[in-house]
Amino acid sequence: MSRKTFFITGANSGFGFAIAAAATHQGHEVIGTVRTEDARAMLAERLPTVRSVLCDVTEFERVADVVRQAEEDYGPVDVLINNAGYGHEGVLEEASLEEMRRQFDVNVFGAVAVAKAFLPRFRERRSGFIVNVTSMGGMITMPGIAYYCGSKFALQGISEVMRAEMAPFGVRVTALCPGSFRTDWAGRSMVRTERSISDYDALFDPIRRVRQSKSGKQLGDPDKLAQAVLDLVESNDPPPQLLLGSDALRLVLDRIERLKREIEAWKSVTVSTDG
Repeated sequence: MSRKTFFITGANSGFGFAIAAAATHQGHEVIGTVRTEDARAMLAERLPTVRSVLCDVTEFERVADVVRQAEEDYGPVDVLINNAGYGHEGVLEEASLEEMRRQFDVNVFGAVAVAKAFLPRFRERRSGFIVNVTSMGGMITMPGIAYYCGSKFALQGISEVMRAEMAPFGVRVTALCPGSFRTDWAGRSMVRTERSISDYDALFDPIRRVRQSKSGKQLGDPDKLAQAVLDLVESNDPPPQLLLGSDALRLVLDRIERLKREIEAWKSVTVSTDG
């Protein structure tokens, strides 16, 4: 694998840390963003060769300057891993719009702000690879994570457009769609809306209990995901989206089959609107 410079958002934990560790161990240069000095110190202790930069992706007006300074300090970036994000769990009726706004600020607007800071650089250099970390939740839904799925569906669609717009300039874009992995997504990192409406207890309480009980015990191995990402960025023909995890494969295939049946069942109505 040729030596590359990676820019990884949210590099101090979860997928970001796993990818940063794998990339540095294979001799790549890694620039990793963190939000606090404490996180920066922890990252420096665990991965001392990573070049850490302070960046909160929701400080949209600062992102372009952070990227500019990073490239001035460490040279041109070859690969953007747009990883920063978090999960929100809550019944739609119970969860506030402010919680939704925060979810979209980080998972959508923050990711797009970082990508937009790199687009002119990659376009002018006629090279670059953007990996937008979405989720199987950007292709399927589950009760209780409406804001999360909504944010990941949004980033999934934006990624497909970004891929089409950047293809003429030799810039590749893939949406990474992981299933359930052993990260802090369902544990420390998840924001949970307080329950308030008893009508939803039967539907949602078992889902919350199962998610909490499985946290840290999921089938997906973050280190294997990291290796898959390194393989992906070496591909000459990367896919628009890459599912990772057998649960993601199963659930997305199930959704595709249901969608096919729904389309077939309503096809006569669908075509009846042509004038």
